[in-house]
Amino acid sequence: MNHIALGELGEKAAISYLETKGYTVLVHKYRTKTGEIDIIAGDGGVIVFVEVKTRRNNAYGLPCESVNYRKQRKIIKTAQWYLNHSGAYDSPCRFDILEIIITNLKEKPCINHIIHAFGE
Repeated sequence: MNHIALGELGEKAAISYLETKGYTVLVHKYRTKTGEIDIIAGDGGVIVFVEVKTRRNNAYGLPCESVNYRKQRKIIKTAQWYLNHSGAYDSPCRFDILEIIITNLKEKPCINHIIHAFGE
């Protein structure tokens, strides 16, 4: 399985996970000229911008470690774009990371949800 297919599988697992936790998925793969946000979801009255990082293992470090300062800035700019263009600029929001490890397609993935992973 190539990395694109692995990422798609991870995002599907992330959506399923969030929905079982009571989140409402508002947008999947939100794209603008400033960047992309994997999932935008509602958690009560909070808008949650979710970065999904899928790996086969932790051989090269934790998945969340790839969400560096530069990547965080892109996600924040894209989130600001979303908030302004959806009319939700006064809504509370946060930035989460979902780490997903898929070692075997026949087993459930291991999911680690990092709430308030970064932000201003």
